[in-house]
Amino acid sequence: MMEPGISHDWADETPEAKAAWFRSLTLEERMEFLCAITDLILVNNPTIMDQRDARPTQGSIRVVSRP
Repeated sequence: MMEPGISHDWADETPEAKAAWFRSLTLEERMEFLCAITDLILVNNPTIMDQRDARPTQGSIRVVSRP
């Protein structure tokens, strides 16, 4: 089961730290998290499933992050 907790360390907010946390979950916990996120999205935007006109972007995408 996921251990609830609060961290005030910026190091816990990096994509690498989040990936490490996600990898530490069991398959059951990962699926529970996926369902919770999906429910959150649907509560905030119930018509999101109606949006079927996604198109690929043209050109390149640059990801900018703080050093």
